[in-house]
Amino acid sequence: MSQMIRVSSTEFGKEVGRYQDAALSQPVVVTRNGRDRTVMISAEEYQRLKRRDRQVFVAGELPDEIAEAVGRSEMGARHAPLDDLIKDWKP
Repeated sequence: MSQMIRVSSTEFGKEVGRYQDAALSQPVVVTRNGRDRTVMISAEEYQRLKRRDRQVFVAGELPDEIAEAVGRSEMGARHAPLDDLIKDWKP
């Protein structure tokens, strides 16, 4: 879905079905007064994006499996100099 169709809201209103069909394969940007206003995408693409939503937790309510995964994670070697910025920190 790299290409987009850009259409005015007036034109969109006249050809809704055409743009619904087009949105199955590429985003359709609907403009108003020359500015991007809304984007129509396929239901499949919308569901794919929804699955990628991030979930936010308060630290004290973090599920155990996520807390354990964080505890097992390791920082990349390129970030090791950051340890020197915290004087009393021990890995």
